[in-house]
Amino acid sequence: MSEFLEIVRREFVYLWYYSDIQFRQIFLYWVIGIVAGSCISVFLKDHIHGLLKRMSDAKLGILGIVPASLLGIASPLCMYGTIPLAASVSRSGMRDDWLAAFMMTSILLNPQLIIYSAALGPAALTVRIVSCFLCGIVAGILVRMFYKGKEFFDFKSFDEPKSRDVHPNIFIRLLKNIGRNIKATGPMFLLGIVLSAVFQRYVPQDLMVKVFGGNDAWGVLMAATIGVPLYACGGGTIPLIQGWLAEGMSLGSAAAFMITGPATKITNLGALKIVFGIKRFVLYIAFVMLFSFIIGLLINIFV
Repeated sequence: MSEFLEIVRREFVYLWYYSDIQFRQIFLYWVIGIVAGSCISVFLKDHIHGLLKRMSDAKLGILGIVPASLLGIASPLCMYGTIPLAASVSRSGMRDDWLAAFMMTSILLNPQLIIYSAALGPAALTVRIVSCFLCGIVAGILVRMFYKGKEFFDFKSFDEPKSRDVHPNIFIRLLKNIGRNIKATGPMFLLGIVLSAVFQRYVPQDLMVKVFGGNDAWGVLMAATIGVPLYACGGGTIPLIQGWLAEGMSLGSAAAFMITGPATKITNLGALKIVFGIKRFVLYIAFVMLFSFIIGLLINIFV
């Protein structure tokens, strides 16, 4: 019995050690991301969404996909806030290809997640931002090509979202937003650290290299595939990705995981299925998997 307890104690010490290292490396990025995301949500959200609505009157043609993708990255809203906003600007006359670009990048990235991802290093951060931006561009182009003159979205079930940042005191409003951010991301952030420690302790490094390393298609495909069931929230996966990169995961595989993960997160899929319908929902899943696979291969070849 004493020998068993000693084994348990030793394993606990190892896991605590790995968790502590991950926590120290990422905690500051998490805090900065929480504060920055809340500041954008409280002070800049209306300006960002106002720009999106004003785009409806602009005569930009296909070039409107570019600012729409950038505004999607800048938007701090979750998917259940993004879709009602998209419904509102759609009723104002915004084109479906612009909306597709905006919604795609909004699903994949936001200012808070950009700051979290800085913990992965400049190369991985750049890959994440550029690949997500390109995903929005390609999504917009495909909708323009194949659904020109036809409706792509069905927003009948959604109305303009009601803001939760309504307290008259702006400082209290900001604190409440920070509190909601901590409540939403904190548990998954800690879970990600624990899972990363478990991977580092019990998964051999050479196995990680065989599965995710190198420039072959297999590693990218595996990363894209596990991104579907494993992704919970952006902050929670940063410790996992950081550990995998340290153990030999290629940048292309990381990019594939960072695209399929948020794009197929269960909470996002539930909302998207409503506005897509079955046929377009299946097309969306196929697009995400194919794009993540191709972009992962290209990154491994050229980066």
